[in-house]
Amino acid sequence: MHVVVARIGRAHGIKGEVTVEVRTDEPEVRLAPGAELTTEPPEAGPLTVEAARVHSGRLLLRFAGVADRTAAESLRDTLLVAEVDPAELPEDPEEFYDHQLLGLDVVTTDGTALGRVSDIAHLPGQDLLIVARPEGGETMIPFVAEIVPDIDLDAGRAVVDPPPGLLDGGDA
Repeated sequence: MHVVVARIGRAHGIKGEVTVEVRTDEPEVRLAPGAELTTEPPEAGPLTVEAARVHSGRLLLRFAGVADRTAAESLRDTLLVAEVDPAELPEDPEEFYDHQLLGLDVVTTDGTALGRVSDIAHLPGQDLLIVARPEGGETMIPFVAEIVPDIDLDAGRAVVDPPPGLLDGGDA
């Protein structure tokens, strides 16, 4: 199974480094030097990580064959994809791969059905569960323990405890 582990941002410096938006809880494994990653779009890769370092809180990567700023900038917005065994689970029981969350039924703590997880938005501050509502439209739910206290993969359910106003767009 293919899992998006990062999105390439802007070029950094003149020697081919790029910033990356990490989308994995295991960057030290998935984005380590020597890792070969496929890409979206496919014609941008595959890419092999040559070097990785943190600078001002951001992960910087350099790929084999990408030697200057122009080549690095041409990779901007490319998704980095790793091959992951579908049965593999993250080490931390509070972590999930996107493919595990997609399609989960979303219910409130009192059992009210809200819809199904249709997507996960990876934002700098936090991730959001995008929930397709049965009546149409979608709701964005911050994927934090205070609001999503339980993910039951066996039952195919995510339980949410939304603060007032979250589900009604703040009209309450």
